[in-house]
Amino acid sequence: MSAIQTYVRKTAPRGRATEQVGPFLATYSPDTTHPMLNYAIPDDGAKPTAAEIDALTRAYRRRDLLPRLEYFTDVAPDLENLLLEAGYGLERRVPLMTCSPAGFVDHPAPDGYAVREPGSDEDHRRMRTAQNHAYGEPDGEVTDDDVEKAKKSKAAGVVSALVEHLATGEVVGGGVALEIVDGTTEIAGIGVLEPHRGRGLAAALTAFLTKDAHARGAHVAFLTPGDLGIGRIYARVGYQPAGECVHLSLS
Repeated sequence: MSAIQTYVRKTAPRGRATEQVGPFLATYSPDTTHPMLNYAIPDDGAKPTAAEIDALTRAYRRRDLLPRLEYFTDVAPDLENLLLEAGYGLERRVPLMTCSPAGFVDHPAPDGYAVREPGSDEDHRRMRTAQNHAYGEPDGEVTDDDVEKAKKSKAAGVVSALVEHLATGEVVGGGVALEIVDGTTEIAGIGVLEPHRGRGLAAALTAFLTKDAHARGAHVAFLTPGDLGIGRIYARVGYQPAGECVHLSLS
């Protein structure tokens, strides 16, 4: 678990401002106040004082951001109670699932669909649009800057995959495998448009990205599904429960 938390600690700051506040790495995204993109990560074994928690709270308040943390409970088992005592509230618990090359189970796309990497700017735009809609953000315009960021991320080791409906050419979903660090990678952003769900497309996207990551040297791929019910999709590809991540914030 510590290796996965270390991975997040190394990759979350990419493109963000950071500062160390007591036993916390605070990250701040420059172009958005979205709470999922502005959060703190504790050091392993963190047992902050009340003053250190207060300092973290003030660091986010100064930037008009929601004071917020995301971390794997096993690496700092005493922290949650300390944060709750300081007034933080639990947003949710998220399962952690991992897959090794030995445990991987391939899951090809069903007939009528194909999973592939984006091959053009328009592919990136359509994939991101499908993901936005799948996650309930239909008004999120995909800008030229978003497309350029996606292309630059590939140079940094991020692999994207889209799923295409062959009869219509419609891109109906997508996902990414983040860069590999010390043999670990994260599979994220798996989303499929509602009319195309229930056909194994999320599993096919996950399998494509996981297989590719293993081939590129990842010993462990991990993901954090919304709940264990959704986790059954990823279990088809060989992902197994390995712990939990908690999200806490102070309104």
